[in-house]
Amino acid sequence: MGKRTLVTGGAGFIGSHLVDKLIDEGWEVDLVDDLSSGYEENVRKDVPADRVFICDFSSEVILNRIKEKTYDIVFHIAAVPRVSFSVAHPLLTHDVNVTKTLALIDACRGNVKRIVFASSSSVYGGADILPTPVSYQKSPKSPYALQKSVIEDYLVQYWEHYGLDSVSLRFFNVFGPRQLGGSPYSTAVSSWLTCIKTGQSMRSDGDGSQTRDLCYVDNVTDACYKSAIVKEPLRGRSFNVACGDRTSNKQILEALLKRYPGASWHSSPWRAGDVMHTQADISETSEVLGYVPVVKFWEGLERTINWYEENWEAIKNYESKKC
Repeated sequence: MGKRTLVTGGAGFIGSHLVDKLIDEGWEVDLVDDLSSGYEENVRKDVPADRVFICDFSSEVILNRIKEKTYDIVFHIAAVPRVSFSVAHPLLTHDVNVTKTLALIDACRGNVKRIVFASSSSVYGGADILPTPVSYQKSPKSPYALQKSVIEDYLVQYWEHYGLDSVSLRFFNVFGPRQLGGSPYSTAVSSWLTCIKTGQSMRSDGDGSQTRDLCYVDNVTDACYKSAIVKEPLRGRSFNVACGDRTSNKQILEALLKRYPGASWHSSPWRAGDVMHTQADISETSEVLGYVPVVKFWEGLERTINWYEENWEAIKNYESKKC
């Protein structure tokens, strides 16, 4: 595979970490982000200005660059991610997550070697088999999940009809540095650390027994990278990206209260429709892509806490500085 790439959502939480990974691996990287949920501060300083496109990923300038065969690989990370927002605004989120994404995919037809698509574990809709294999029947419960599922299916169609190679990576509960508490990607980790730093009470839903397969962001970027360099065609296949284990909200809350004795928390009712448990079967991801989640949850939590401690004075004002 070549090393010329485009990362959509490249100023966002996951996208910016992926840009860092690819540059460190010697790739030539362009990134595009409309800053609806990304931050210019996330873009590393050594990225040349002419490789940063502050615009819609489906804009004419981006689609034309793809059609001119500028890139070998396109990583499509950008999306409107909030599930609740998709329920309130199904047409708007469909426009970005399906219509504009399909325009991007179609531009790639015959012009790139592979698309790496950021899908979501939400396509399972709350699986009753744990760990959940990638073969588990999809049953999306929100417009956002449905939109991810639709693009997965489109990518299979584009392989079968046009020979456009691709892979869909179903991310499970990604967390880490650059994920802020008010972001659409917020996990309990980022939400609670933001509450601690702002002196707010941490909200715990139900009794805290719900568990998540929380995956540190470096594992995710490694999975993206490995899926790009596999030599054999991936034919639109889907893979789980996670750690393959579970941590309860109660365990995380207790750890944070031990670390920050002055922090406060309060109990709230269970959230309607909330999935109780997630845990991925990552055996196929490891076998086909060579993926191994090196950073386990507790190490990732420590790294994330350290990032908040070291960067809070800068990041607390990100929203006010957004373009």
